[in-house]
Amino acid sequence: MNRSIEKERWFVERCVEAGLKMTPQRRELYLLLAMTKDHPNAESIYRLIRRKIPYISLDTVYRNLRTLEEHAIIQRVGSAGYRTRFDANMDPHHHFVCTSCGLMSDFCSDELDVYRPPREVTRMGAVNSIYVELRGICRTCSKGNGTNDSSN
Repeated sequence: MNRSIEKERWFVERCVEAGLKMTPQRRELYLLLAMTKDHPNAESIYRLIRRKIPYISLDTVYRNLRTLEEHAIIQRVGSAGYRTRFDANMDPHHHFVCTSCGLMSDFCSDELDVYRPPREVTRMGAVNSIYVELRGICRTCSKGNGTNDSSN
């Protein structure tokens, strides 16, 4: 089955379960996120979605991102120093972030997925999930080009 059809079917099921209306704006926003690996920020999403829905407002983009995040349909990613970025990949994964250009890439790791938090952390409270963000210099930047077009 086509990946975009699978993603759209999953999205529709989650919206029905959450009691969310299926609006054209919400659908396009999710599909845009689901089909990119760029982890765009809200402003980048706004610029891209306006190609299909020219009348959409930045406020509508922000409200839909917040709603989808609240219902665990997308997730907020990134860290201090970067603009908030969004990811529709809800499968367990981690990120590599280039500290030079801001490129964010997904990666999977069996070792990190089974990581057990130290006792000191579990004393602070219950850990529900573990997300690892590794930072370094991407290949493009390490070659001195520094031309990656990231959405930071």
